[in-house]
Amino acid sequence: MNHVVTLQDAVTAFADFMEPTNAELEAIEREMPVILADVELLDAQIRTLDRVPTEFDERRIRRARRRALGARVALLNQTARASLPGGAA
Repeated sequence: MNHVVTLQDAVTAFADFMEPTNAELEAIEREMPVILADVELLDAQIRTLDRVPTEFDERRIRRARRRALGARVALLNQTARASLPGGAA
Protein backbone atom coordinates (compact mmCIF):
# COMPACT_ATOMS: atom_id res chain seq x y z
CA MET A 1 0.00 0.00 0.00
CA ASN A 2 1.39 3.39 -0.97
CA HIS A 3 0.69 6.31 1.33
CA VAL A 4 0.16 9.70 -0.22
CA VAL A 5 1.35 12.67 1.80
CA THR A 6 0.78 16.20 0.62
CA LEU A 7 3.65 18.62 0.47
CA GLN A 8 1.85 20.95 2.88
CA ASP A 9 1.74 18.26 5.60
CA ALA A 10 5.46 17.60 5.24
CA VAL A 11 6.29 21.30 5.47
CA THR A 12 4.08 22.16 8.44
CA ALA A 13 5.10 19.06 10.39
CA PHE A 14 8.47 20.68 11.09
CA ALA A 15 7.44 24.33 11.36
CA ASP A 16 9.03 26.51 14.05
CA PHE A 17 5.74 27.15 15.84
CA MET A 18 5.48 23.42 16.60
CA GLU A 19 8.42 23.62 19.04
CA PRO A 20 7.71 23.82 22.78
CA THR A 21 7.88 27.27 24.34
CA ASN A 22 10.34 28.17 27.09
CA ALA A 23 7.52 28.03 29.64
CA GLU A 24 6.59 24.51 28.50
CA LEU A 25 10.22 23.38 28.71
CA GLU A 26 10.51 24.83 32.22
CA ALA A 27 7.32 23.02 33.27
CA ILE A 28 8.73 19.75 31.93
CA GLU A 29 11.98 20.38 33.82
CA ARG A 30 10.05 21.00 37.06
CA GLU A 31 8.05 17.80 36.56
CA MET A 32 11.05 15.67 35.56
CA PRO A 33 11.51 14.06 39.03
CA VAL A 34 7.85 12.94 38.92
CA ILE A 35 8.26 11.64 35.38
CA LEU A 36 11.39 9.67 36.27
CA ALA A 37 9.78 8.24 39.41
CA ASP A 38 6.75 7.14 37.39
CA VAL A 39 9.02 5.49 34.82
CA GLU A 40 10.83 3.65 37.60
CA LEU A 41 7.49 2.45 39.00
CA LEU A 42 6.33 1.27 35.57
CA ASP A 43 9.63 -0.51 35.06
CA ALA A 44 9.24 -2.34 38.36
CA GLN A 45 5.68 -3.34 37.48
CA ILE A 46 6.61 -4.47 33.96
CA ARG A 47 9.26 -6.81 35.36
CA THR A 48 6.55 -8.79 37.13
CA LEU A 49 4.04 -9.06 34.29
CA ASP A 50 5.06 -12.51 33.08
CA ARG A 51 5.90 -14.14 36.42
CA VAL A 52 4.83 -14.30 40.02
CA PRO A 53 6.40 -11.37 41.91
CA THR A 54 9.04 -12.37 44.42
CA GLU A 55 9.52 -10.65 47.75
CA PHE A 56 12.31 -8.62 46.16
CA ASP A 57 9.97 -7.53 43.33
CA GLU A 58 7.32 -6.48 45.84
CA ARG A 59 9.87 -4.40 47.76
CA ARG A 60 11.06 -2.81 44.52
CA ILE A 61 7.48 -1.85 43.61
CA ARG A 62 6.76 -0.48 47.10
CA ARG A 63 9.96 1.58 47.00
CA ALA A 64 9.11 2.90 43.54
CA ARG A 65 5.58 3.82 44.67
CA ARG A 66 6.98 5.72 47.65
CA ARG A 67 9.43 7.58 45.40
CA ALA A 68 6.67 8.46 42.94
CA LEU A 69 4.42 9.70 45.73
CA GLY A 70 7.29 11.65 47.30
CA ALA A 71 8.14 13.27 43.98
CA ARG A 72 4.50 14.32 43.50
CA VAL A 73 4.32 15.75 47.02
CA ALA A 74 7.56 17.67 46.48
CA LEU A 75 6.22 19.09 43.22
CA LEU A 76 2.95 20.13 44.87
CA ASN A 77 4.82 21.75 47.77
CA GLN A 78 7.09 23.58 45.34
CA THR A 79 4.08 24.81 43.36
CA ALA A 80 2.27 25.90 46.53
CA ARG A 81 5.30 27.86 47.77
CA ALA A 82 5.62 29.62 44.41
CA SER A 83 1.94 30.60 44.36
CA LEU A 84 1.78 32.10 47.86
CA PRO A 85 2.06 35.90 48.07
CA GLY A 86 5.49 37.03 49.18
CA GLY A 87 6.92 33.56 48.63
CA ALA A 88 6.03 32.54 52.19
CA ALA A 89 5.22 28.92 52.84
